[in-house]
Amino acid sequence: MKFISWNVNGIRACRKKGFEPFVGREDPEVLCLQEVKAERHEADLHLHDNYHVCWSSAEKKGYSGTAVFSKAAPLTVTYGLGDAAHDREGRVITLEFGDYFLVNVYTPNSKDGLERLPYRYQVWDVLFLQYLKKLERRKPVICCGDLNVAHRDIDLARPAENHHSAGFTDEEREGFGNLLKAGFIDTFREFEQGGGHYTWWSYRMSARARNVGWRIDYWLISPSLRPRLKRAWIMPEVEGSDHCPVGMELA
Repeated sequence: MKFISWNVNGIRACRKKGFEPFVGREDPEVLCLQEVKAERHEADLHLHDNYHVCWSSAEKKGYSGTAVFSKAAPLTVTYGLGDAAHDREGRVITLEFGDYFLVNVYTPNSKDGLERLPYRYQVWDVLFLQYLKKLERRKPVICCGDLNVAHRDIDLARPAENHHSAGFTDEEREGFGNLLKAGFIDTFREFEQGGGHYTWWSYRMSARARNVGWRIDYWLISPSLRPRLKRAWIMPEVEGSDHCPVGMELA
């Protein structure tokens, strides 16, 4: 089974840059999108009909939002974390299948000046981990998306310069580390231990051409799924967004 996750940074813009041909070529069993910035009818996508579509838009127009396309019909679909105070931005979709839960997330950015860091660190990261562990008590969990954090120094090109930048603060890195301490596996690091592998690049200063990037998009799995993990990879050659897609394959 091939799983692909992609922060498209606006599905309408990405669609004009080859989104649909990309999906056709890759033909994933599950496709998860973040930052769709549109309601479903506004996207006007023309993918093959055997996908079940789950879409969560933010209340604020043109902001945030997530979507999941799956070939298998989910048993249940849940939007958000179950608390209206945190679910107005369309950041989480959970699909239940026979032997696992799939959680697609677009984690809040701490923003320039770190104005949203207290919410991110003290509230969101705590609630999200609790949510994943609650699901895991029922069946294994697959979690993907833009988690808006580079965990280790090797996960961004210039760690020293960005130590106190959004996405690489000690607090955000601790939050991601807590996911790993709770048992979740960063699938990409099961196959690649080196640096230089990134999933997001600033549009400024030709950062992508120079590979001055950050790895902030992930596939995480419960430990019980590790025997089924065949590969995990990054697709930096795929353009259309300031992020690139990331993939995972399970037996």
